[in-house]
Amino acid sequence: MFLEIVVENERYNPLLKRKEIFCKIVFDKSTPNRNEVRQRVSGLFNAEVDRIVVDYIKTEFGKAEAKCYIKIYDTKDDLVSIEEEHIIERNFGKMEGGDVKGS
Repeated sequence: MFLEIVVENERYNPLLKRKEIFCKIVFDKSTPNRNEVRQRVSGLFNAEVDRIVVDYIKTEFGKAEAKCYIKIYDTKDDLVSIEEEHIIERNFGKMEGGDVKGS
């Protein structure tokens, strides 16, 4: 379970049509999964969950915090055309007919 998200750096990348966010998440028990992070970021930045990609969650041994890199795309089509397939699968599961599944 989350306790907080601390945004360390946020910028808009007009070339790739996305907002890039570097943040630190603080949690109490186990490291949250990508879906939990996407849900929380969705509420924090007022964006649909299917436009959010968690690139990585890196924890340090013995700490209840992790560094994250999150991307919020302008549209779902931008996400599908720009992101690599393995990153999309990590966040949404397998692709079905060119559409993002599991959101």
